[in-house]
Amino acid sequence: MMKQLLFYTICALCTLACSTTKKQTSNPTTVSIQFNADSAYAFCAAQCNFGPRTMNSEAHELCGQWITQQFQQYGYQIELQKADLRGYDGTILKSTNIIAKSTKVQSPRILICAHWDSRPWADNDPDSANWRKPVMAANDGASGVAVMLELARLLQQNDSARVAVDFICFDAEDWGIPQWSNEVDGDSWALGAQYWSANCQKATAKSYQYGILLDMVGGQGAKFYREAFSMQYARSVVEKVWQAAGAAGYGSLFVNDSGGGVTDDHIPVNEKAGIPCIDIINYYPDCRQSSFGPTWHTVNDDMQHIDKNTLQAVGQTLVQLIFSEN
Repeated sequence: MMKQLLFYTICALCTLACSTTKKQTSNPTTVSIQFNADSAYAFCAAQCNFGPRTMNSEAHELCGQWITQQFQQYGYQIELQKADLRGYDGTILKSTNIIAKSTKVQSPRILICAHWDSRPWADNDPDSANWRKPVMAANDGASGVAVMLELARLLQQNDSARVAVDFICFDAEDWGIPQWSNEVDGDSWALGAQYWSANCQKATAKSYQYGILLDMVGGQGAKFYREAFSMQYARSVVEKVWQAAGAAGYGSLFVNDSGGGVTDDHIPVNEKAGIPCIDIINYYPDCRQSSFGPTWHTVNDDMQHIDKNTLQAVGQTLVQLIFSEN
């Protein structure tokens, strides 16, 4: 994932976030519907069983078919948005954005998204011998899709939500220029999200009240800080989600502090599609390996480092959010 973290020292932003939090006085009732972390974990493992889902690979193709079938099984209408996108190195990437649309047509809509491709290079691995090896991407990719699939399953079983939830699995997110390259990075990340956002019809964009991007939501010891661009473009959505986390009992993992800004799929969704969209992304302020955690863009981003407790915290927060919407 992207992963160019911009460490913000803008005190006004942090002050705004904290002051807004203090103004939250409503205490939404905790919903009874339970997110199943075991199911989400299994969805994560199933993706990894295909191997690294790097662009143009057989594993990528087969996993895309499997994800599509899962959403169809849960009653979602599928649109496969295919495009030939050009990577930073000129490689033509056979990209497929998997769009799963709810059959609810009269309800207000929200959008939840994640990327499903794997990083082709473990360029942040502490061992330089691994820098050109593909990443399994259990956390950086599969975890977000896994949470979405479990939400889709729950929404099929529980029809009481007063909003319709659409899902998008963005492709070609992680072909960004590697750290070992001498080339200057341009706009090489989030290519699938860029394509979808640039081609999103105005009527479609206006149908969404807001969007939520899930990025690395299954890591061990993960916490989620208020990402700076989310605060810039969709502060009210950040407040809504963090309040839902508190109501669901996971306020300690959704920290009321800034984690800096991240170039990620939510940027084009905000800037090109005009949909207020936030990024729920892990942040490890004390990790020397990376502020995205010790396994980010390494060969250790595997199922051994996925934590069901983290999946539960993010998933239950979204269940709380969805089933509390009026």
